[in-house]
Amino acid sequence: MKSFNEVQRFDQWWLRLLLVVILAIAVSPLVMDWDTLKLSRFEIASVVLSILVILGLFLGFWYIFKLETTINEKGITYRFVPFHIKSRFKSWKEIKSATIRKYHPIREYGGWGYRISFTKRKALTTKGNKGIQLIFNDGNELLLGTQQPEKIMEFFKKYNIPLKN
Repeated sequence: MKSFNEVQRFDQWWLRLLLVVILAIAVSPLVMDWDTLKLSRFEIASVVLSILVILGLFLGFWYIFKLETTINEKGITYRFVPFHIKSRFKSWKEIKSATIRKYHPIREYGGWGYRISFTKRKALTTKGNKGIQLIFNDGNELLLGTQQPEKIMEFFKKYNIPLKN
């Protein structure tokens, strides 16, 4: 294992449930009042189109948005699609400390996703509450979410990458 690779997506069960609820709300006027509705073809087409747009946005969200992380003996490469067109690389020389930690997504960063703040803190997460906290030599901080903290720990030990607890 020369490198650690992880790709994370927004694929939580509650997001799927939210999609079903939104679609049910969008479709309910058509289904419940179908026999009493006097809708023109244009109105029916606009409702159907709206439903398809909502469905397309959610499906696009699941498949397009992803966090890609690669860790090797040279450093860490990350990319949060679609915000980063190119991958970002940070060498171990640029990193003052790296810690695998449990965090509170809502309390610390206001939720999941591409999270920036007015301080020098940034978080790139898709789900869960575990991540690798990077503190750079310039004082900036980056939290990269992970679903595999144990594998990252093994990788760090194998390649003697200093990990601070």
